[in-house]
Amino acid sequence: MDVFTIQEAARRTGLTEPTLRYYEEIGLLGPIERDERHGHRRYGIRDLDELEILACLRAVGMGIEDMRSYQTNRSRGRAAAGEQRDLLLRHAGRIEVEIEAQRARLGYLRAKAAMWDARDRGDEQAEADAMRQLVGAFEGLAVAR
Repeated sequence: MDVFTIQEAARRTGLTEPTLRYYEEIGLLGPIERDERHGHRRYGIRDLDELEILACLRAVGMGIEDMRSYQTNRSRGRAAAGEQRDLLLRHAGRIEVEIEAQRARLGYLRAKAAMWDARDRGDEQAEADAMRQLVGAFEGLAVAR
């Protein structure tokens, strides 16, 4: 049977050692077997598979409670397929809102930079145009709040 140290598990999954310990502590993973001699964690292939799933969920910004729900549903298999779909689509919706907020922030920054660029060049018409864009971009920031 293949076993891995916490360092090896962290390296393979991209998660930090404290994160691995935390996931075990809060019940997202494990319990992890320990060697009898020193009590060091020993991760098996199944543990690494679980950690890779958790690493992916973390990478997309999923919170702990949603990760917990995902893991619970996953263990239920096909019976929880609809719940898994809904969980993932809810998270996708949250990401879409975040993307729109970031687009609004980006639009504001670009409009502000264009205004300062026009001012730097002494182009009053371009500065006035940029100010109009800036007003619209500012209104778009309400999405970002």
